[in-house]
Amino acid sequence: MSRHTSILSASCPMPKMDFDIITLGHGSGGLLTNKLLEAGVFDILKNELLDQKHDGVVLELNGKTAFSTDSFVVSPIFFPGGNIGELAINGTVNDIAMCGARAEYLSLAFVIEEGLPMTDFWDILLSIRQAADGAGVRIVTGDTKVVERGKGDQIFINTSGVGRVHPRADISMKRVQAGDRIIVSGPIAAHGMAIMSVREGLEFESAIVSDTCHFNHIVQQLLDEYGESVHLLRDATRGGVATVLNEVARDTGLGINIEEKRLAVSEEVAAACELLGLDPLYVANEGVFLAFAAPDAADALLATLRSWERGGQAFMLGEVTGQHPKQVILQSSIGGRRVVNMLPGEQLPRIC
Repeated sequence: MSRHTSILSASCPMPKMDFDIITLGHGSGGLLTNKLLEAGVFDILKNELLDQKHDGVVLELNGKTAFSTDSFVVSPIFFPGGNIGELAINGTVNDIAMCGARAEYLSLAFVIEEGLPMTDFWDILLSIRQAADGAGVRIVTGDTKVVERGKGDQIFINTSGVGRVHPRADISMKRVQAGDRIIVSGPIAAHGMAIMSVREGLEFESAIVSDTCHFNHIVQQLLDEYGESVHLLRDATRGGVATVLNEVARDTGLGINIEEKRLAVSEEVAAACELLGLDPLYVANEGVFLAFAAPDAADALLATLRSWERGGQAFMLGEVTGQHPKQVILQSSIGGRRVVNMLPGEQLPRIC
């Protein structure tokens, strides 16, 4: 059995397969492809739309619709707190949530390298199902390809999704204005450092685990309660919180003030960042988003966010200002001030 075998696979054992690894034949479109899909993908992810086994799907959506697509190439594909499968589901669900919509349907496409252990593929499928069930989305179409050894990195996944926009959502960069409060949904930098801890072989008293999760339900709750007071939503993935803030400052022409003492970073993550010479503000997250909210609703919104099972450490990071246009200024914990610039290059490769 693969060393990645999970609790999920123990409770849902893999059926007997003709091969222990993925072969080129599994991508041929013939008998092996059929067996892989029937015994794995279709059975694990079954629903009445996917059961049609068509290359496309016909959906009924009313009103404004959000659409997003993303590809996932994370290395390693299994990491503390998750794997590439649930990351792919959560990532696209969250991109749709950041539009003020609730993801409902996803497509799922695999590019698998020849030689991937079948048990690893099974674990990934089970994690995909669990993530989709948790977010309340259905996988309705997809594709599977297999490439030769050395022409991939175990497995790449693409997910695309659609969802209906909340009737009270008016999420736009144009709505950000001076005085808006900036709220962060939880401690930062966990995902990036979980990946790096595996790559660098770092050991800490407590394991650093990825923060990967979905925002499907909490964003709907925020919009139910605060509607038009939520001006902008952004998930802080590649480039971290600092990149989101710089993009908003650049695109709005406004300034942003943040306070270092307000930042929530776990001790283990902070220690790992210090050891590797990384600034947590720039480290990737997969379970953290920023909300830019009207000042009269910000405190209540923060309280609601803290009642969410993943939001207990949500915090108010700062505010938008008409001063120092297009700059993000950090007030340090020792009293100084510095500009938080856009990351000049790739700090952490292959984190999603």
